[in-house]
Amino acid sequence: MKKLQISVAALILAGGLMCNSCIGSFALFNAYEKWQCNMTSIKIVNGIVGLILQPIVGGICLTVDAVILNTIEFWSGSNPMAANFEQQIQGADGRNYLVKTTRNGYEITSPEGEVTVLRHNKKNDSWSIQQNGQTRELFRYNEDGTIQATMPDGQTITVSNDEAGLNQVSRAINADTYFAQR
Repeated sequence: MKKLQISVAALILAGGLMCNSCIGSFALFNAYEKWQCNMTSIKIVNGIVGLILQPIVGGICLTVDAVILNTIEFWSGSNPMAANFEQQIQGADGRNYLVKTTRNGYEITSPEGEVTVLRHNKKNDSWSIQQNGQTRELFRYNEDGTIQATMPDGQTITVSNDEAGLNQVSRAINADTYFAQR
């Protein structure tokens, strides 16, 4: 009886470690799902092929994501499959923008084809923006947990890393500004 209790306890502990509330991005499974839904222009064909492939390919993708890729993402901070992931996002102006995830940031393409690059620099933990051939730093994380934000005129201010800090930056530049965190 004690062996059974120890085995059950070990199984629960192992299960608890596997479910450590790190959900991950499931980039491989999402890429497979996107391909499966858009492989042809006929939805019924996509559905039939999906019913055939889902138990095998979907299961393999989900298992690889959950066990390997999400673990890598948890420990390294980035998912190897997340790079080059593309998604259409509707902007505040009602137009659709193509957002492509890169290894160190994002590439945003406007409906007119203009490309804006948001890049994370791991060395100094900063985010910069590249537009029209010019690059400028947007903000950086300080070691004390604050953020050093760069204003459009080049001056910098240090604010707290919370909503109050975001509001302070927004008031300083008199605009609606949102920051991304990787």
